[in-house]
Amino acid sequence: MSIDKDINQRTFKNEYQRAIINLIFTYNWTTEQLKQIFDKEGLTMQQFNILRILRGNVKPLSTLQIRERMLDKMSDTSRIVDRLIIKGLAKKMICKTDKRLVDVSITEKGKRMLQKIDLQEAKMHDIVSALSEKEAKTLNKLLDKIRQSH
Repeated sequence: MSIDKDINQRTFKNEYQRAIINLIFTYNWTTEQLKQIFDKEGLTMQQFNILRILRGNVKPLSTLQIRERMLDKMSDTSRIVDRLIIKGLAKKMICKTDKRLVDVSITEKGKRMLQKIDLQEAKMHDIVSALSEKEAKTLNKLLDKIRQSH
């Protein structure tokens, strides 16, 4: 279905406006699809993102390092980390090199949670299953180009 039919808007000022509206609509649609997967596990998308970042690192990370790697740069990283700690999915420890800092790492429970979500990877792929690999590469290049333009 086209954006015109999805939002019941037949005309746009120009193709640039249509592209922006399409990006916003598609972002919201994709977010909702992923949210359904994470809701089953009691996670937010930001919590999932932080757990993936922590699992991908051998060494613990500071909240600043986590924030640099997050998809949602506007998130309150410390608050999200604290919620993961309450759930037992992450843990804090005093930084070995600077006692004024706190490092964060994923717990075994957090790793098991991600393994469970990893089993649902096919559902995540279904979101873009209508694209060929070549189309996915083209889409990635176009989205990168948009972000690099400013």
